[in-house]
Amino acid sequence: MRSIIYSNFDKKKINNLPRVIFPGKIQVIETADAASVAVNYLQQKKILGIDTETRPSFKKGRSHKVALLQVSTHKECFLFRLNIIGMTNSIISLLEDTTIPKVGISLHDDFHMLHKRISFNPGYFIDLQDCVKDIGINDLSLQKIYANIFGKKIVKREQLTNWENIELTDKQKQYAAIDAWACINLYERIKELKQTGDYNLIKNDIICSDLQKEKLEDKK
Repeated sequence: MRSIIYSNFDKKKINNLPRVIFPGKIQVIETADAASVAVNYLQQKKILGIDTETRPSFKKGRSHKVALLQVSTHKECFLFRLNIIGMTNSIISLLEDTTIPKVGISLHDDFHMLHKRISFNPGYFIDLQDCVKDIGINDLSLQKIYANIFGKKIVKREQLTNWENIELTDKQKQYAAIDAWACINLYERIKELKQTGDYNLIKNDIICSDLQKEKLEDKK
């Protein structure tokens, strides 16, 4: 069966979808030595998902530095607590790596926050906001894109919690891991759809195959 995707997913439909659960192991990294071990492990992988979290500020003119860096494989996610260990040499080397694709979303925002801690030269990164355009999706949020592609809901309830807590809650860990892990899943699925063309795009209430979409664009 061909997949059906939408150029713009209706946000109202998200609440009725089954929620996403991270199925793998989550490791919280709170020392430089543990960070070094984790990075050595991650550098052996073929692809990684990445995201960051920052403690929200509810006072005008006050802001916080990025507190958490999430890096995920297909089966495991490492949560680097930057508010505790800072940007270690091993973490910087991972971010500057030019051989392993690291997939995220709205990466310019993540880089902006990370650069507030220390300057570095971003290595090999892929932004999902660029990838989705290749199959006709206009949405830019991870939640809407994931719902569109996989028909599941990423619950965002923990996004505005305190990421500098002495200990992260289980819900925070789950949320953080999902955001990084979901990026890998989306990238690989979008790449597959692009290569096979095995999908129908619903745009302006018209179901178009990838080929039909090209014909419509040629007529403009």
